[in-house]
Amino acid sequence: MNITFIGGGNMSFALIGGLLQQGYSPGQICVVEINAERREKIKHEFEVETVTELAEGLSDSDIIVLAVKPQQLSAVARELAALLNNHLIISIAAGIRATDISRWMEGYARVVRAMPNTPALIRAAVTGLYALAGVSAEDKRNAEAILAAVGSVLWCDREELLDAVTAISGSGPAYVFYFIEAMQKAAQELGLDASQARQLSLETFIGAARLAIQSNENVATLRARVTSQGGTTERAIQALENDNVKHAVVHAIHMANQRSHELGDEFGRT
Repeated sequence: MNITFIGGGNMSFALIGGLLQQGYSPGQICVVEINAERREKIKHEFEVETVTELAEGLSDSDIIVLAVKPQQLSAVARELAALLNNHLIISIAAGIRATDISRWMEGYARVVRAMPNTPALIRAAVTGLYALAGVSAEDKRNAEAILAAVGSVLWCDREELLDAVTAISGSGPAYVFYFIEAMQKAAQELGLDASQARQLSLETFIGAARLAIQSNENVATLRARVTSQGGTTERAIQALENDNVKHAVVHAIHMANQRSHELGDEFGRT
């Protein structure tokens, strides 16, 4: 199974590294990238073929991964339409609906849309996937295997659910970083130095997430276990509740979901 990446940005870099770690050979991978510096970086790092022209990159390909910027995808998809030969198309371009990609490629229906997140850079992503009706069970397995090279995956049975995936996990790392920023600020205000604030905040997040993953109990129960009556955690949680922090977080995620839907509409107009 030969894979061509169109676009050689950070997400392609992460996926190629993950695929090679899983046993793919460099000879199975080709990257189409117009930027000479990126081509050289990818070739040097992974020893895969890099080219500048779509036709050249697709000559021996079975699967095409669309990894260009959303603003570029319409033009790329239209150029691809005349070059397709039973390829499976996987798009990791944020905000672009599979239905629009298919339309730009003259109704081509073997299209999977993927929404990974930035922890793919350390192979700790979670990716939402959606397949058009023309995608076979084998295609879905192949798409899943490629995205699983950088983390876990889940399938959505309706494309609009990828707006929710975008709002939760696509944007989610920023929410986590935002909370960590606040914890680090408070730590330094309380007299800890920057290094101590960073260590305590980051390792608390890592440890709590690992505990939640490994536990059979829901996070509300785990939180209650830490919240002793009359203790420090109870005082802190009460302050968060008084400031409606949970409501603000839920509202923010709804706003991200709404914006994802709007972006799909905007990109789809081209």
